[in-house]
Amino acid sequence: MNIPNSLTILRILLIPVYIGFMTYGQYGLALFVLLLAGLTDAIDGPIARRLNQRTRLGTFLDPLADKLLLTSGFISLSMLHLVPSWLVILVVSRDVILLLGTAVAHVTNLPINISPTFWGKGTTLLQLSYVLLVVLLTWRGLGLSVLTPLLTIMVGFTLASGLHYLYRGYRHSNSAPPLS
Repeated sequence: MNIPNSLTILRILLIPVYIGFMTYGQYGLALFVLLLAGLTDAIDGPIARRLNQRTRLGTFLDPLADKLLLTSGFISLSMLHLVPSWLVILVVSRDVILLLGTAVAHVTNLPINISPTFWGKGTTLLQLSYVLLVVLLTWRGLGLSVLTPLLTIMVGFTLASGLHYLYRGYRHSNSAPPLS
């Protein structure tokens, strides 16, 4: 266990804390927890590179932690009627499809490139920003309609990244040698 993986595990452990604060209407504390989780996400990669502590576990755990955090964020916001249900369906469906594709590649021994792309990183940044801003505006008692432009861009990135990852997986699977 190294520092970057410990930070990633901390991010996962912060998820139920965030959900608890949201459930009890403690939006300021929920926002703090989200910011702390975002900080662990921002620093675990650079620490891993700087200290040469990149691990196979970290390459799988880090994106999983991001997906768990964002999925929990969107589901909790939807349960509180702060974001529309269709948005949660879009975000969760994209992640489930990507995880299923990765699982199929693993089961069939098809080597797969799980490195993030521009679209994937952009989607994560926009989704996290959106969740943070919804919690912030709710905490401050402000209307969420000001987030409509961000919502539109985030939905576009979510769709584009999902399609891009599917295309990349399809292209890669067709170029791989057949299994014997």
